[in-house]
Amino acid sequence: MKNKYKDLVKQLTDKELLFHLYATQLLLLTISAFLGMILFDSFSQFKKLIVWHDSRILIIGGSAGLLVVAADLVLMKLLPRSFYDDGGLNEKIFRDRNVFHIGAIAAIVAVSEEILFRGIIQAHFGIIISSLVFAVVHYRYLFNWFLFTNIILLSFLIGFIFMLTENLLVTVFMHFLIDFLLGISIKLKNHSERDGMLNE
Repeated sequence: MKNKYKDLVKQLTDKELLFHLYATQLLLLTISAFLGMILFDSFSQFKKLIVWHDSRILIIGGSAGLLVVAADLVLMKLLPRSFYDDGGLNEKIFRDRNVFHIGAIAAIVAVSEEILFRGIIQAHFGIIISSLVFAVVHYRYLFNWFLFTNIILLSFLIGFIFMLTENLLVTVFMHFLIDFLLGISIKLKNHSERDGMLNE
């Protein structure tokens, strides 16, 4: 099953990859809108979860995001490469993007996923349900015990921060920072490996 997934990822053209990526995020936003209309009494009730003038967006969301990225980068150096093998999808998404496009992808993913998993699911069904659904939706990680454990722990951490702050923008910024910085890391690593091969 894992090999079939890897082959599927390899066969995707860049255009197909971006189409599936953006279509998935649109689907998540559509599900959020549908569930939001059912679960919230009004839109103003949902808006209470979004507080713009809140220093915790940078202080808590920023610090937590940087700590997660720092821990990930250290573990990538220490652990075998197979531990971070997601079938090649993350590398294919980020390796040849410019910084602006990586930022745009990270922002879209952070907004759509946090609205659904924290703003809708966690707000109504709790942190355990939202964290498990979040992990299962990241389908490619199911093939790798380390990445699956990682994504569950990360989801619980983001969920805990949402419980602590009750501000969706804190977790959106945290999520954005993690995806953006790891995306940049993949891009730089890929360029470094290419340069190394050219110099041999």
